[in-house]
Amino acid sequence: MDANRGNLVRRRLVWGFSVFVFVCLLLAGGVLRMRGARVTVPEVAESKAEGQEVDANGEGGQEAAETKEKVERPDHNHPAFGERKEERARMVERQIRARGVRDANVLAAMRTVPRHGFVRASDSRRAYADHPLPIGEGQTISQPYIVAYMTEALQLEPNDRVLEVGTGSGYQAAVCAEIAKEVYTIEIVEELAKQAKERLKKLGYGNVVVKAGDGYVGWEKKAPFDAVIITAAAGVIPQPLIEQLKPKGRLIMPLGRPFGYQELVLITKQDDGKVVRKRLLPVRFVPMTGEVMEEAEK
Repeated sequence: MDANRGNLVRRRLVWGFSVFVFVCLLLAGGVLRMRGARVTVPEVAESKAEGQEVDANGEGGQEAAETKEKVERPDHNHPAFGERKEERARMVERQIRARGVRDANVLAAMRTVPRHGFVRASDSRRAYADHPLPIGEGQTISQPYIVAYMTEALQLEPNDRVLEVGTGSGYQAAVCAEIAKEVYTIEIVEELAKQAKERLKKLGYGNVVVKAGDGYVGWEKKAPFDAVIITAAAGVIPQPLIEQLKPKGRLIMPLGRPFGYQELVLITKQDDGKVVRKRLLPVRFVPMTGEVMEEAEK
């Protein structure tokens, strides 16, 4: 009897301990699941918030969508980038480096951008010649050396925001876009603006934004700019463009009479807002039109 009673007690102890262990395991599993829930919920909430931002951009965020587009780097996927490379290399060596341009980023950009994609089909054979070419509407694509020279003078950095006045074919904007983070370019001739926008998009320049308008007033919504490049001659330096320039920012333009003497000038904005002007070299550009002409007559 005593032995049987002892065995019964032991069995009850073992059974009770097993139940205790089982309950502990259940409780531990519950705690782990609760902890997992506390981690998971914020992740789900964050994902939903990100989805809402994407929806907002897609629905009404033209400005937000433009911001997303402008930070893309040129993709160089268009076949034109693989064409006529030897011609571009010769152009850089004989026309640009030989005349003193040394900025490695500028030389690389000039070797990369397919200039023949920015000229009329009838002028394609002469795309890499050492002179400007007509692009229609009384405008021209500048001589390769001048494009490189003006770009080098701006001392562009990879995170710079650039404003161009006078889009023309879009070639100068493309060269700047190879170096700078984003380029905003304004063309007063609406048809040229439309063509340049389509051309730059086709060539993969997602960091260039084109609009039709009077470049004299600049692009205040996108200011301030690290650099401003004006590719048409004016008798005065547009004050709105100086105001939209960052401290230590640089502006380059052909200054002078529309059909008379012109010279490239480099303007640097000081921290106190004053500007320092440096004369560079004589040039000949088509005239800048629009409000600047009225300003020059005052």
